[in-house]
Amino acid sequence: MSVVHVVGIGLDGREGLSEKIQQIIAQATLLIGSDRHLSYFPQHPAQKQVLGDFTAAIERIHQQVTGDVVVLVTGDPLFFGLGRLLLAEFPPEKLVFHPHLSSVQLAFNAIKVPWQDAKVISVHGRSLAELIPVLQQGVEKIAILTDNTNNPSAIARLLQSLDLPSEYQFWVCENLGSQQERVQSWSLEQIHLEAFAPLNVVILLRQSHSKDVDLAALPQFGLPDGVFLSFSDRPGLMTKREVRVLILGELALQPGQIVWDIGAGTGSVAIEIARLFPTSRIYAVEKTTAGTTLIQQNCDRLQVKNIVTVHGSAPEALTQLPTPDRVFIGGSGGNLVSILEALRLSRRGIIVLALATVEHLTTALDWLKQQQWNYQMLQVQLSRSVPIADLTRFTPLNPVTILSAIAEVRVKS
Repeated sequence: MSVVHVVGIGLDGREGLSEKIQQIIAQATLLIGSDRHLSYFPQHPAQKQVLGDFTAAIERIHQQVTGDVVVLVTGDPLFFGLGRLLLAEFPPEKLVFHPHLSSVQLAFNAIKVPWQDAKVISVHGRSLAELIPVLQQGVEKIAILTDNTNNPSAIARLLQSLDLPSEYQFWVCENLGSQQERVQSWSLEQIHLEAFAPLNVVILLRQSHSKDVDLAALPQFGLPDGVFLSFSDRPGLMTKREVRVLILGELALQPGQIVWDIGAGTGSVAIEIARLFPTSRIYAVEKTTAGTTLIQQNCDRLQVKNIVTVHGSAPEALTQLPTPDRVFIGGSGGNLVSILEALRLSRRGIIVLALATVEHLTTALDWLKQQQWNYQMLQVQLSRSVPIADLTRFTPLNPVTILSAIAEVRVKS
């Protein structure tokens, strides 16, 4: 079999190739590529085959016993390119790769942003589903290789549907390397009104500033996740709205109560309670400085005045707090048993725990059984709908078990 040269080429065509690469192409006896790639070499004497049916192209290469074969591809053949498929069909020693600048390289250089820490996702001929967890994790820089279905408009719809705590600057980089190149940042609303060139790359850059909050437009109950400021390194780490609503129901809250929120994180549960019951006093206990700062920022942001932020680890941080009527434990820092043993609730006070692991659930159940408390469990497995191109699918939230018990209500013997 002949040697196969896999040559990357950009939208600048033949002019963007070095003299060495042009000589390799000139010596080819079989030239394979898309219509666009082959159009750059209209006078080439070699046999030509349009790269449409990959199986047919592979068979044609196998039949080429003399001379060299050149396969023309876009950019870097080993970066979401044809190179992977060719390596599955031919021994590596028969393949020689000559990469060109990739579209992602060109895109980040066009917007003048370093990209060594970027996450690159291809939705070209694939599903947008892979993009969902990356957005939910709040990855700072994302490059997306698009196609006609998973285009900038489809990506914008997905972004809007996820109710993310972070905003992203949305860049569309079209026809990179050609005279028709256009690189521009767009608002999500503008994207739906614009027609983009088929050859484009989307770049998403997470913004350091937060979304503005229109307090008058907020619901009284069940705040959207996106209104809360979150941890910069873990932007998706909070009790999600649907689970939050169930937790508040299990707490059976009443006005004028003392409430502890242990392991308060961003303060989302405490803030929901505080807004619903302005005469109650909520103590948000959080062991990290970043967490307590975040809770106070969210309180200021949502104009909540009846939360006391307590910086410290439970159970030590609980000793000076007033006796609670309700306790929510969202995080225990590995101290679940000692926290439960330190609780001193008012008569018929309620404890609610949100537990994400089987081990923590088992620990809590063992303790409640030893205390002979009645308890009930609510296993929560929820999914949210998200648009995937022109379709809709469900993406699951992390499953959680909500465990609740009433103080001093014993198991009947």
